Amino acid sequence: MSFTVFLGNLPTWVTADDIKQWLAAEDLVADSIKVIRNHETQESKGFAFVEAPTQDEMSAIIRRFDRAPLEDKVLRANPAQPSKGAKGAPAVQANGGGRDQRSRTNGADRRGGRKRDNEPRSAFATELAKAL
Repeated sequence: MSFTVFLGNLPTWVTADDIKQWLAAEDLVADSIKVIRNHETQESKGFAFVEAPTQDEMSAIIRRFDRAPLEDKVLRANPAQPSKGAKGAPAVQANGGGRDQRSRTNGADRRGGRKRDNEPRSAFATELAKAL
């Protein structure tokens, strides 16, 4: 089972080493940290995934960083949601996934022309949409 934290609304200067230092300062542990970057420019997209070794550690990371102020931003931290079709994997698409969604005419999906803009979004989806 994966215990992955979505860490969003990060300033673009934040690196995996910065996050690692923040965790160490709070005596928190992460197995891996992945700051998501634009494939072409290598600039941070403003979010990262932090893989925790246990559910308790994941919860502690979320409690510490959710709504924490950093510069003029308020960080968001919550459990990462698996991508559609994946079982237990975080929704990590560093290569600009989701482009086909934006290119659809008037936001309609391919199955019946239903608009997706009016559907409620999870906090993860909202943060991901801001970063893309």
